[in-house]
Amino acid sequence: MQKTFDHFQASLLYCNQCRRAMPVRERLLLVLPDGEIYDYLCQQCGSSVGSKTARTTAQGGLVIP
Repeated sequence: MQKTFDHFQASLLYCNQCRRAMPVRERLLLVLPDGEIYDYLCQQCGSSVGSKTARTTAQGGLVIP
């Protein structure tokens, strides 16, 4: 099966504080050897409304001469 997309980014998520779907911004939380962890923040109140982990393919590594 062929991949239909490479990267998914949410634009609206439900915020418990605002009690409706709100625009969000993505914030990088942590960089790991196999990917990155992102947090989604409500643009209105700034509360965290979700997270995602973006896996990366191994592209080389530590090179020791």
